[in-house]
Parts: sequence; structure tokens; C-alpha cells
Amino acid sequence: MSAHGHERIAPPAALALGTGLALVSLLLVASVRLGLVEPSPSAASLRAAGHTAPAAERLLRFSDETDGTVLITDARTGARVDVIHREDGGFVRGVMRGLARERRQHRIGSQPPFRLTRWRNGALSLTDPSTGRVIELDGFGHTNRASFARLLAPGAPR
Repeated sequence: MSAHGHERIAPPAALALGTGLALVSLLLVASVRLGLVEPSPSAASLRAAGHTAPAAERLLRFSDETDGTVLITDARTGARVDVIHREDGGFVRGVMRGLARERRQHRIGSQPPFRLTRWRNGALSLTDPSTGRVIELDGFGHTNRASFARLLAPGAPR
């Protein structure tokens, strides 16, 4: 027990190890940011370098309706692709909320469409051509990926 009657919460060795790990992490990040170490290539840059072509592609618009639903339309034809009800589509809603926030920061409205692409290698990505943002959907798990993949079908479900 210390002079003030408090117990030590963590042993000094654990604190030193944690501090060392944090410092190493900061040094690694700084080395990449300063250009001392090359960052790993993104999936988009690997596709571009390998000239990977799209297997399927669709331009989509997402619009919030007054009743809380999200209407998804084909940007080329104007046809309704899907409607996501208030209690459904949490992943799609979350991704689109983030993209909409980025568009607001750039003062871009909701009119420009998003590009949903399934690549020949099977990867699935969502691109906002107006901001250049690309979201690789494969990293979010099979179920979340499927919630976007189904929007590529001409008649789309629901």
C-alpha cells in the first residue's frame, strides 16, 4: 500500500510495455506519413495497375423519403431499384450516411449518382465519383456485402 492508502492499479512493467507499444505504433505511422515507408497499395490502385475490368456496374441514387425510407433508383433509367424501410438496411444506411456527410463537406448535393461495381476478380466496391471516395465492400462480411450486391441485379429484390 502506498503512503496515501491507494493500491497500484497496474504493475510498472505492464505500463512500460504499453508505453513502448504506443511509441512504436506512432513511429510506424509517422514513417509512412513522412514517406520513409511506402504504404500498402489500395484495392483500387491494384485493380488499375492490373487493368481489372468491371464484371457488372450500376449507377445508383439514394434519396431519403419523408416517411424515413430510403429510395434507391437506377440513375440511368430512373427505375426504382429498392426501398429500404426505416427498420431495415442498417449497413446500407450507415455507409450512405457517411458518404452523404462527405458530400455535404464538399458542398455536393445528392444528385450525382454512386457507382456500384462487381469486378472480374469478384470484389465489390461502391464509388462516389463526385468525391473520389471508394468503399471496398468485401471487408465488411458476407451479409453486409450481399446487401449491396443484390442492387446490381436489373430487377433488384423486394
